[in-house]
Amino acid sequence: MAAAAAPLNVRQVFNLPSLGIAASAISIRSTTMVSEKGICVREPKPDGSGSIAIVDPATGRITTRKPLNADAAVLSPDGKCIAVRAKNAMQVFNLEISKKVKSHKMAESEAIQYWTWINNTTLGVVTTASVYHWSIEGAADPAKRFDRHESLAGTQIINYNVSADSNWMMVVGVKKPAGPGQPPQGCMQLYSAERGGSQAISAHAGTFCTARLEGRTESSMLCVFVEHKPAAGEKPGVRVIEVGRTGGAPHRIGPFALPLPAGDAAAATDFAVAVDVSKKHELVYVTTKLGYQYLFDLHTGGVIYRTRVAESPVFTTACHEGTGGVIALTAATGQVMLSTLNAEALVPYIRTTLRNQSLALKLASRLGLAGADDVYKEEFDKLVAAGNVEGAAEMAATSPGTVLRNAETIAMFQRMPSTGGQPPVMKYFSTVMKRGRLNRIESVEIAKPAMAQGRATLIEKWLDEDKLECSAELGDLVQSYDPKLALRVFQASGDSHEQVISCFASSGEYDKIVPYAREHHFEPNYTFLLQNLVHRNPKAAQELAGQLVKNPGGPLLQIDAIVDIFMQFHRLQECTSFLLDALSEDRKEQGYLQTRLLEMNLVGGAPQVVDAILSTDSLHHFDAHHIATLCERSSLYKRAMELFKDVADVKRCMRYVAAQPANHDYLVKFFGNLAPEDGLSCLNELLQAKQNESLVVTIATTYSEEMDAEELIKMFEAHKSVNGLFFFLGAIVNTSKNPAVHFKYIQAAARLNKLAEVERVCRDSTVYDPEEVRDFLIDAKLDDPRGLIQVCDRFGFIEDLTRYLYKQKLNRFIEVYVQRVSPKGCPRVVGALLDLDADESFIKSIIGMVPTASGPLPPPTEGVEEPNVCKIGELVEEVEKRNRLRMLQTWLEQKVTEGNTDPFLHNSIGKIYVTINKDPQAFLKENRFYDPVVLGKFCEKLDPYFAFLAYKRAGGECDEQLLEVTSANGLFKDQARYLVEKRDTELWARVLSDDNDKRDELIEQVTGTALPETKDPDMVSVTVKAFMEAELPEHLIGLLEKLVLHNTNSDFSSNANLQNLLILTAIRCTHSETSKPERAMEYIRRLDGYDGPKIAAIALKPEYQLFEEAFTIYKKFEMHVEAADVLLDHIESLDRAMEYAERVDVKEVWSHVGARQLDALMVKEAVDSYVRASDSSNYLQVIEASSTQGAWEDLVRFLTMARKEIKDRVVDTELVYALAQANRLADMEVLVTGPNVAEIQVVGDRCYDQGLFEAARVLFASISNNAMLALALVQLSRFREAVDSAKKANSIRTWKEVNVACVRAKEFRLAQQCGLHIIQSPDHLEELILHYESHGHSEEIIKLLETGIGNEEAHQGVFTELAVLYSKYRPEKLMEHISIFKSRLNFSRVLRACEAGRHWAEATFLYIEDGDRDSAVTTMIEHSPTAFSHERFLEVVTEVRNTELYYRAIEFYLAEHHTELNKLLQVLTPKLDHSRVVHVLKKKADDAGLRLALPYLRDVQKNDITAINDAVHDILIDEEDYEGLQQSIDDYERFDAPELARRLERHDLLEFRRIAACLYKRLKRFEQSIELSKEDSMFKDAIDTAAASGSRDLAEGLLRWFVESKSDSEAFTACLYTCSGLVRPDVALEVAWRFRIMDSAMPFIIQTVRDFQTRLDAIDERTKPVEKDDSAAVDPAMGMGMGGHAGQAMLLANFAANPDQHAGYGGAAAPGYAPGMPGYGGHPGGMPGHPGAAYGGYGAPQQPVDVYTMGGAS
Repeated sequence: MAAAAAPLNVRQVFNLPSLGIAASAISIRSTTMVSEKGICVREPKPDGSGSIAIVDPATGRITTRKPLNADAAVLSPDGKCIAVRAKNAMQVFNLEISKKVKSHKMAESEAIQYWTWINNTTLGVVTTASVYHWSIEGAADPAKRFDRHESLAGTQIINYNVSADSNWMMVVGVKKPAGPGQPPQGCMQLYSAERGGSQAISAHAGTFCTARLEGRTESSMLCVFVEHKPAAGEKPGVRVIEVGRTGGAPHRIGPFALPLPAGDAAAATDFAVAVDVSKKHELVYVTTKLGYQYLFDLHTGGVIYRTRVAESPVFTTACHEGTGGVIALTAATGQVMLSTLNAEALVPYIRTTLRNQSLALKLASRLGLAGADDVYKEEFDKLVAAGNVEGAAEMAATSPGTVLRNAETIAMFQRMPSTGGQPPVMKYFSTVMKRGRLNRIESVEIAKPAMAQGRATLIEKWLDEDKLECSAELGDLVQSYDPKLALRVFQASGDSHEQVISCFASSGEYDKIVPYAREHHFEPNYTFLLQNLVHRNPKAAQELAGQLVKNPGGPLLQIDAIVDIFMQFHRLQECTSFLLDALSEDRKEQGYLQTRLLEMNLVGGAPQVVDAILSTDSLHHFDAHHIATLCERSSLYKRAMELFKDVADVKRCMRYVAAQPANHDYLVKFFGNLAPEDGLSCLNELLQAKQNESLVVTIATTYSEEMDAEELIKMFEAHKSVNGLFFFLGAIVNTSKNPAVHFKYIQAAARLNKLAEVERVCRDSTVYDPEEVRDFLIDAKLDDPRGLIQVCDRFGFIEDLTRYLYKQKLNRFIEVYVQRVSPKGCPRVVGALLDLDADESFIKSIIGMVPTASGPLPPPTEGVEEPNVCKIGELVEEVEKRNRLRMLQTWLEQKVTEGNTDPFLHNSIGKIYVTINKDPQAFLKENRFYDPVVLGKFCEKLDPYFAFLAYKRAGGECDEQLLEVTSANGLFKDQARYLVEKRDTELWARVLSDDNDKRDELIEQVTGTALPETKDPDMVSVTVKAFMEAELPEHLIGLLEKLVLHNTNSDFSSNANLQNLLILTAIRCTHSETSKPERAMEYIRRLDGYDGPKIAAIALKPEYQLFEEAFTIYKKFEMHVEAADVLLDHIESLDRAMEYAERVDVKEVWSHVGARQLDALMVKEAVDSYVRASDSSNYLQVIEASSTQGAWEDLVRFLTMARKEIKDRVVDTELVYALAQANRLADMEVLVTGPNVAEIQVVGDRCYDQGLFEAARVLFASISNNAMLALALVQLSRFREAVDSAKKANSIRTWKEVNVACVRAKEFRLAQQCGLHIIQSPDHLEELILHYESHGHSEEIIKLLETGIGNEEAHQGVFTELAVLYSKYRPEKLMEHISIFKSRLNFSRVLRACEAGRHWAEATFLYIEDGDRDSAVTTMIEHSPTAFSHERFLEVVTEVRNTELYYRAIEFYLAEHHTELNKLLQVLTPKLDHSRVVHVLKKKADDAGLRLALPYLRDVQKNDITAINDAVHDILIDEEDYEGLQQSIDDYERFDAPELARRLERHDLLEFRRIAACLYKRLKRFEQSIELSKEDSMFKDAIDTAAASGSRDLAEGLLRWFVESKSDSEAFTACLYTCSGLVRPDVALEVAWRFRIMDSAMPFIIQTVRDFQTRLDAIDERTKPVEKDDSAAVDPAMGMGMGGHAGQAMLLANFAANPDQHAGYGGAAAPGYAPGMPGYGGHPGGMPGHPGAAYGGYGAPQQPVDVYTMGGAS
């Protein structure tokens, strides 16, 4: 037989080195893999930089690589964020948006040892002392969750995990092996957030997962870890523990040993590095460092397989969610290995290789795997053969797929005989439902009997509970009973779309059809649906049609097809509404539909609908001409006019519209829609009629802009409509911007002599062409020229106006214009008059009378009107252009005399004076009102010096012109003096720039003339500054040497600023090639008035580095400290500095030298210097340096000096510590006992940490720190003294430390003294016990706690932990302890201990005392041998909260205490579901259980419950108690009557079969009841059943059977008597006649004849004739005009009313009626065989015939 295939497939996905990742970077310190989303690799580089690469395992490619230097990096599980860390600084970046999300720096004391992501938004951080959670959402800092357990001390943290509910956490670490040949020690801390406690476990790896355990309804939280206790000789094994369970015992399995490879010697040192649980398969993968991988079942812990996934060490793994496998990563080689489950081979492998059939069946059932089909079938057949219905049902229910869950199995169960109670097939169905839901076949089969019994609610209940698989077959079955339920089934099936649509249509839910079809991509026959719906419900059809058209994916039925369907049924209104909705988007391609919509309403006689539709302006793509034609025919002239495009058609319709004045407003609006040319054409048409002139003017005014006003003007002129033109233009002239409109209006007004309008428009309009209007008015020569004056004044035609008025001899208007209208136009008027050679006196008179401004006018401002005065400047300019300026001299001088300050006035006077040489220099220097620019420019050509004077008078505004004129004419001396006096740095910069080719001449005049002449220091300063800024150092030095060194008698020679400037300039020129290097030193030594410190600071600047010059300055100014600093900091000569310090002997200098010596680590020399300086300011640096080098004696010497100078806590503290380090304990003791400010506690702690325990003892004793003194004494092994000190300290921490030391030294008596104090604190009790237990001193800790409980202050924890210890080591004392101290126990803690130690009796006692009746009952049931007590059980079981326990208790009593079952049932009767009790009794004990519980069943049968009744019936049948059964059936109604009848009809006893017949009779199954009675010869029962059925066929059939099969005439007679109302007389006579038993039938015949006679008599009584009344005769005149013949009687129901008419219902027709109509089914002349009784023929009785009683006798 071939070996079974391996259950695991292992393959290499890729390797990291192939991606360019160095092998050195692939390790646990540089590479992390939190999930399958990415591998994060930190790549360090030799130069200290680094990068981070992110690899996608799915593609085997690097998705991101960024330069980033970090100590650690880890990618989030979803791959969206990355966290990086540099020491304790953490940062998180979002890779999707490339942005930093959050950052934080942990405290230095909390060094991070491990970190990882615990979910997509939270990081878990493990530090040296605690564990933190840091959420990247919000701004919160990392939150501390718990402290690390002491067992993790000295470990390397390799993993941190958190449960899904965040209530449980685990930290895993490893440390050095305990011995050679052993793996590293595994340490795991399991922490509960809810309880706030930790547990230390010897484990290498672990994880959390959730799973639904067998027998549970909810998921459980499981902790899976690999435990290894090499000290106990145990092999590593997998343990699965349920955590967080509150009620009942938690699930615990294991340990299950790892099957280590036998041939690998290294396997002994191998250890688990990861535990992964597959969520998909619920299998556990354990991966070890050496690359071995073990596969376990999570539920049973069974080991399945071992393989080696890699030869290289594995350091990290992650779950592969897609396959349910595991990804593993190897160190150095970087292999990415994927292990996946071989589902096809798993079950065969377990069966054939492991030979574990039980595990194979469980996995096949749970995972739905193949490979165990034959086993399932074989087991199933065995169970069926043995008659084990429950077992067979359970086996079939747990089988995978359709191995057993098929039609054959159902048929088998249906064929199996029922042993009482629930039928086998129903047991099968209920078993499957408990585990899940029924499949398609099972759902249909279970629904058949349910629907047959009308129990649709049961089907609905199963659907709500998801117990049925919906299908089309199930829906078809349900539909005939409950359409709504069928719709639900069809919808849930997912593939019954046609049936769903049919249900929607039949239930009227039309609005759901389209959404459903769209959602499920189904296309029903919408045409058929819509046709049926239009016929039945047109409104609903309209809504459905809208949905079909507006489907998001496109119309499901074309609109025109929908329209055809509506119009097929003549539904115009609904079709119109539908189309309006469907065409609401107004698309072009739907134009033909828009046309059809309008056309059908116009042709269909609904023009008002079309008018309403068109008024909404929602349709724009229909055939406008066709619809317009139809509108015109329907007298909708407005709509037709709007739709016609041809202007001729529009004109035709417009005639009808314009004829009604009420439509004029509409026409005005309508013209807005016409093209301008068409509008003009229509206006021409309207203007043909005179009465339309006002309408045309209104339209033209409204649309003057669109139709072009000029064209409208031409139209009015063409029709010679003068008034129309004037009114039209008058209406638009104020708003029109068309020059032609304004001109035509002026022209029309002038022609109509509307001169006021002419002047108004000329004055106000800004649109007309001024030249055109000017020429028109000049040519018109109007009597009043004011219009022309307005035009010429506004548009500057002043010269034309002057010429026109002067030539027309209208001088008066010239004077008025200059004086009143526009004085500012006077200059141009004067110019024009001069050009016309007018009389000079007239001109002067005009000038003399015009108003002028008294000074310069302000510059023009927007929005501010300019003064209307004559501008002197313009007047002068006009006159000057014509060389007539002298003409104005007298007028100008007069204005000056008047005090006029206008610059133009004074410019003119100046020009005249310069020209005639009338003292020009005085004018230029003294006059303050002329413009220097104007006069300067004017004088440049006449005399440059005059121009210089004018520019100089400008006060700087004309500096540029001044420089130009002086440079161009060689006036450098004047220019130099001006520059020195001006003191303008910008002006200096301009003239001293390299661009000035005259700079040398200017500098010569400045140094030779201008500066020597001045006495003003500021002028000199500005000049020197200008030379400095111009970077002319050589020129500047020369200048300064003249001022400072050469001119010793000058005030400037001792000027400090100039001396500073001279030295600084020399410093700046030191490094230039043309400068003398020693010049700066020479100036420093020669001069004494400069600012030494500032110049020295400048000399020290990096750009100059004149260190010797700076040292000389400081020494010259006796600044010794600064000089020493130059030697130390710049010249860097420590020897020269020490020599200088010796020479000057200044303490500050010694201090600086000492600091430098300290920097050079010359501690002794530095201390000497500080001592000479008596300087203790740098004591912190001296302490640090001395401590680093261990120069404790030098430090003592320095601190002794410092202590004299200052009183500082640090000095005293460090002195004490230095004495301790120097082992000068006597001096130290003297110091600490004397006055001091030292921190003795701090020094003592330092000494303790450094191992100086004797010194620490002295120090702690000096300050009475008994706690630390005790610790120091412990280190010195002086335990008794340590205990005494601990008593004085009275600190828990101290007691713990001393206790640990005493236990370690086995000083148990002393340890007990300490322990009695420790146990008083509940927080430390558990740790104390753990310490004792871990060292194997359980008896000692028990003695300690037994002593402790005698203390009055003993708390609950002491009693609780003593109980726990009793459960572990002295179980015989446990019950006594918990009984005595039950009020002082923590029940949950003791219960866990009892469960762990399997002390079930004690656990039951605790559960009862704690009020947890549920757990007490469960414990007594599950552990009955030790925990059960019948009396206690009955007391407790009634108080449980979980009702499931009632039924578990019943099962338990059936199995173990069946004699007491009825007592239990009696107690629980008020709380039980009696139907379920019956089910439990049947399931666990078959009929025996029911018999045992018969008293209970009889007691509760009064509730008339189906299951109870069925159970009682089963027992009564088995006991053959037919009377009790009949009584039960009569008393109670709720039972399965068909099934009971089916069972009883085959019973051996006659009475049971009679009961079956009675049941069939109740069920209306009369035929079956009769047949059963016939078989048993129970003829009376059969006859009664036939009579009760009311069926003629059954009664007659039974009658025939009596004579044909039995020849029983007596039964025949009895049947006729009992069923007389059912048996037909002819049948009775026929049977009696055939079988010659007429005598037996005669009583029936006699009775029947009697009944017939009685009925005939009643008919005769109702139909006898009524006495005739003569007054009731009909007047023949009443019939005139009726029937076509006058005088003929009206035809009435009573034919005897007209004795002349012999034609009855069947005779000849009366005139006016259709001839030959036969009567109501009769023959003409009467009925055959009955002469004289014809209903409508001849010989009919002359009496009224009541048509309502005709045929009553029959």
